[in-house]
Amino acid sequence: MRCAVLGDPISHSLSPVLHRAGYEALGLDWTYDAVRVGLGGLPELLHSGEWRGFSLTMPLKREAVPLADEVTDRVGLVGAANTLVLAEGRVLADNTDLPGAVAAVRERYDGPVRAGTVLGGGATAASTGLALCDLGATTVTVLARSAERARETVDAIARHPSGPEVRVGSLGDVPSGEVLVSTVPAAAQTPELVLLAADVPVLFEVLYDPWPTPLAASAGSRPLVSGLDLLVHQAALQFELFTGVTAPLDVMRAAGERALAARTVRPGP
Repeated sequence: MRCAVLGDPISHSLSPVLHRAGYEALGLDWTYDAVRVGLGGLPELLHSGEWRGFSLTMPLKREAVPLADEVTDRVGLVGAANTLVLAEGRVLADNTDLPGAVAAVRERYDGPVRAGTVLGGGATAASTGLALCDLGATTVTVLARSAERARETVDAIARHPSGPEVRVGSLGDVPSGEVLVSTVPAAAQTPELVLLAADVPVLFEVLYDPWPTPLAASAGSRPLVSGLDLLVHQAALQFELFTGVTAPLDVMRAAGERALAARTVRPGP
């Protein structure tokens, strides 16, 4: 059985490391690759008949939704899919980023979440914003470069069944709530932005490469939810959707940690 992670860029992805470690641990004769696919390239792969499942990253998460024969309620909420399961000529779209984000936060922080802030306005911002609502937030603030470009994300969070209040601001505004989720590139995390986040109790950095980002490095003694935490939890859920068996989460996490550590090794003189 063949699976892959698709996106552009894709060479940085740790998904092959995690899924392959899971296959090996359970003795599954499956393959999992990283395939570079840009906008417009997804339909050809979906109809090739060679695949069992795809993990999706940017820029494919929203493009995939209308290509599916069936979408889960989570996809309906987020308006984006990070998982495609192919079986019997049909395509199921799901979003494991949302429950993965909930599990990642709860692994590091067991306190109340009454409000939260999300930096960025893309598909990952939508899923993590909805995760804040699942965790109990009644107010979610989206801080983005452009309020107009963040409109899909704002609308997605507002669709949560709890009926949250969704506020919109700029990256120069002060974050509010118990949890700050950053979905913006490390290069956009200016000293000014890091300073604005200094009083937020919990930091959730969805990136894992490069690591640490400026925001992650500023966490200090505060709970820090990492991009690897999110990746592992959402990948474990994908693994189960693809294979039908329980994912060896600890094995997958350890493989990801080793791979990340190897990336930080600096060559000698």
